[in-house]
Amino acid sequence: MPQRVEPTYPPLDVPKPVAERVWIVDSGPLHVLGMPLPVRMTVVRLADGSIWLHSPTRYDPALHDALSRLGPIRHLVAPNSAHWTFVAAWQTQCPEATVWAAPGLRDRGQVRRSGLRVDKDLPEAAPAAWSADLDQVVVPGRAGFREVAFHHAASRTLVLTDLVLNLEPERLPGPIRPLARLVGVCAPHGRAPIYLRAVVRLKGAPAAEAARRLAAFAPERVVFSHGRWFERDGTARLARSLDWLLPG
Repeated sequence: MPQRVEPTYPPLDVPKPVAERVWIVDSGPLHVLGMPLPVRMTVVRLADGSIWLHSPTRYDPALHDALSRLGPIRHLVAPNSAHWTFVAAWQTQCPEATVWAAPGLRDRGQVRRSGLRVDKDLPEAAPAAWSADLDQVVVPGRAGFREVAFHHAASRTLVLTDLVLNLEPERLPGPIRPLARLVGVCAPHGRAPIYLRAVVRLKGAPAAEAARRLAAFAPERVVFSHGRWFERDGTARLARSLDWLLPG
């Protein structure tokens, strides 16, 4: 019997250490345009001891307990227009947490109808709540797209969402692999999918400047929401993945 293809990165729905005070939680798969995608949350313990969740994945009580042992969950971050659907469940279970969203997300009809309460829009610069730990950059695009990227300076960890997808073909069903290659998201040289590259490129100089700022962090590792993240050589691999946007 042929071995079942598994796009995700077990163990699922458990925090896994990445660096000091940084964890990831792998989950999924989600199905987008017929493509099964692994999905990932990034967790940071801030200097005040509180827990910051970037792009929360599906809610799980055991995961909630594990994260609460790291510290009180105080921040839920929806970093772009696609990564907010699981936030409401975490909001219900963590009523004291602040929900931060990419600029413009709260105005989308689907978000308004969902009942998600957006407390604060993510600003251009890191707010006081985490400026001691994280820098941030808003990457703009057309059609209302914004992705907010974060850099954890102490560990040199860059946290992206969809600006890099790095799907391993061998983890995808055979019929899906040509599509993944066509849209440009296959490891080891994954990029943003071609349609997202077009949306961001249309923003011109502001988008290119945002990419330059991301590269200037010179990260050792780059974590993103879908696929094999860059555990080492982050600066060089990021430059390759953003070569479609970086000036020069």
